[in-house]
Amino acid sequence: MRKLTSYLTLLFVATILLSSFKSNQQQTNDPTEFELLVQYLEANGNFINSELAPAIILAPEIKENVKNKKYLVLDIRSEDWYAYGHIQNAENVEGPELLNYFETKIIPANYDKITIVCYSGQSAAYYAGLLRLAGYNNVYNLKWGMSSWADEFATNIWKKNSSDAFADKLETTTNPLPEKSTTPTITTGKIEGKDILKARLKEAFAKPYKDFIVKAEVVFENPSDFYTANYVSEEKYNFGHVPGALRYQPGTSLSSTSDLYTLPIDKKILVSCETGQSAAYAVAYLQILGYDVYNLGYGANSYMNTNLNSKGWNGFSAKEINNYPVVE
Repeated sequence: MRKLTSYLTLLFVATILLSSFKSNQQQTNDPTEFELLVQYLEANGNFINSELAPAIILAPEIKENVKNKKYLVLDIRSEDWYAYGHIQNAENVEGPELLNYFETKIIPANYDKITIVCYSGQSAAYYAGLLRLAGYNNVYNLKWGMSSWADEFATNIWKKNSSDAFADKLETTTNPLPEKSTTPTITTGKIEGKDILKARLKEAFAKPYKDFIVKAEVVFENPSDFYTANYVSEEKYNFGHVPGALRYQPGTSLSSTSDLYTLPIDKKILVSCETGQSAAYAVAYLQILGYDVYNLGYGANSYMNTNLNSKGWNGFSAKEINNYPVVE
């Protein structure tokens, strides 16, 4: 009888241990919130890795449609600058309030195109990127922002910040991408991708876009402080980039099946493009995924504007200014 009791006790303990092992194994194999979010985004449009990104619209199209009720322009500049001069029929909405505006103030599907407008096009691109991730597929940003609308707006924005200050300090070395690494930890407490995205979007809209901007002088002074992701074509990358920068191909590289997992979680990621606008879309995406990410303000225009213009690579110049009328 004593032997039977001992046997039953051992069997009971073994059953508990096996159950615990299986439970722990199941927990280990469960996808993380990061993985669930990536899976959800890639299965629902995969905007950042598609031909739709970046969603940039030019000033002439807006001008031709100022009276078109199917075109909505949302100006996210300060109230003072909006009052000083804005596009006809444009609505003034603060950037952090855009998601709430879309959810409660308008019916987004009623418009063919909704264009976000700012000073330079960069913050507008960031918010347009977030709204695209939220599922609003008719959202765009105005290229160059109000700087493309009239000279008076370009003077203190693109004219002031277009420079050749570091054109002689570029690197032409091709830096190989690192091996795939660990991914960010997201802790929203949600268990479905759509709910994780909703929580992350709420957090992203609460953070001021200015917190993401890094100036060229900061980068070139201490390039090793950043993991610089040069978000451009191979030709543009080979021409010259921030020392130490690595190239990520727009439209493909930020996919889980491509190079997304090569991005580090222990260093500031700085995304750079020609204008800061394509990069802003990437910043929006990576911010949602939990990376410590930043945008190189005004892109390569901030350090080699003349080179960009000579190559026809999105260099800002006077020809980008349309001098359209504004409403005061």
